[in-house]
Amino acid sequence: MLEMFEYDFMQRAFIAGMIIATLASISGTFVVLRHYSMISETLAHSALVGVAVGLVAGFNPLWMAVLVAIISAWLIEYLRSEFSLYSDAVLAILLSGSLAIAVIIVSLGGAFNNSLFSYLFGSILSVSIEDVYTISIFGTIALTSLLLFSKELYFIAYDEEVAKVSGIKVRLLNFLLVSVVAVIIALSIRVVGSLLIGALMVIPTISALQFKVGFLKTIIISLVIALLSVGSGMTLSFYFSLPSGATIVLCVLTIFIVSLLINRK
Repeated sequence: MLEMFEYDFMQRAFIAGMIIATLASISGTFVVLRHYSMISETLAHSALVGVAVGLVAGFNPLWMAVLVAIISAWLIEYLRSEFSLYSDAVLAILLSGSLAIAVIIVSLGGAFNNSLFSYLFGSILSVSIEDVYTISIFGTIALTSLLLFSKELYFIAYDEEVAKVSGIKVRLLNFLLVSVVAVIIALSIRVVGSLLIGALMVIPTISALQFKVGFLKTIIISLVIALLSVGSGMTLSFYFSLPSGATIVLCVLTIFIVSLLINRK
């Protein structure tokens, strides 16, 4: 197994993958508790618009993905709060709209190549040292922001109306949460892919919830599941020449099924 670490690209991929697993599992806990699981898919498709713009216009696709994902996250929260739209309706609108825009941009620019394919489904070969630095720096900022307000975010997830009455700045923290999730998703698509990152953010938390333990233990279990899935997925991807993102998702799905069997009544 240690043979694969002789290659620089696998070292980079594993470092990035472990960081992404940590970020996705912890942020995913708050997303799932808010019944906001589909926001990961929506923002992933929005990030794909940024990638398409970057490839066509010659900008850094990763930076453009982060920018567009954040703007989309703010738009989602604005529409939800200002126009009293149902959350799932807002997400459905943005998801389909973002995908349509991405397809049109790619079609007009003729940018559907291997580079875009790696952003769609993830590719361990495409992770550069610059990507590792970017993921590390901005991932740390995002995670720190999340942990600093973890108690308030948990309170909001439990009962948003009571949180408002209690004096918690619910709207500001909602914008913070979706912004952090947007950054994490945009950073993750290099390894996992925009079409698959939602699974890594949601399924570990759902698996952890099957054990019916406290909030902190749920986060820890979710983190362990995500790390194990990414590590196993990348190992299988390397030795069997499989797409990294899809293999990681299959691993996390397997663990989810096991968690269901272990905790069934």
